[in-house]
Amino acid sequence: MVSIASLWLPIVLSAVIVFVASSIMHMLLKYHRSEYKKLPNEDLMIEAAGKQEVQPGFYAFPHTTGPKDMKSPETIEKFKKGPVGYLTIIPSGVPAMGKYLTWWFLYCILVGVFVAYVTGRTVGSGSDYLAVFRIAGTVGFLGYGIGHILDSIWKGQPWSATMKHVIDGFIYGLLTAGTFGWLWPR
Repeated sequence: MVSIASLWLPIVLSAVIVFVASSIMHMLLKYHRSEYKKLPNEDLMIEAAGKQEVQPGFYAFPHTTGPKDMKSPETIEKFKKGPVGYLTIIPSGVPAMGKYLTWWFLYCILVGVFVAYVTGRTVGSGSDYLAVFRIAGTVGFLGYGIGHILDSIWKGQPWSATMKHVIDGFIYGLLTAGTFGWLWPR
């Protein structure tokens, strides 16, 4: 068994490597830009939401309070008429990228901690690179990639967008695995 404390270097370094890789993938490669579509009459939508003083949050429309409400004729008609969807409102102002990037880096650290925990309990000190790589990569991929599938299942995100995030997660998992395999205690 290898302790999490003894794996602080691969935890931090894998987080840095994934952070840098994700920055390159999102800023230079730009293949995620096609995921976002512009609303028709965007200015009218922004104005209408502003007049309603819509607060930051996650909204479903038409909104229902439970199964009984979903069976009401009024609600059924709203669903038939459409549109049906989800809307995320964030605080007004220029997006605070520093805050988002800080949270992303902390998430990368968290994934590294879980990779360290599972790998440290699965393979011992002195294990070969490939044994560490397999476990660390699997856990890293679970942490970075698999959860995105829920966005297509429950939130209607196009599968093409989800698959891009899953592939990103696979790459991040490989980078994490390589870092842990390289720095594993001998």
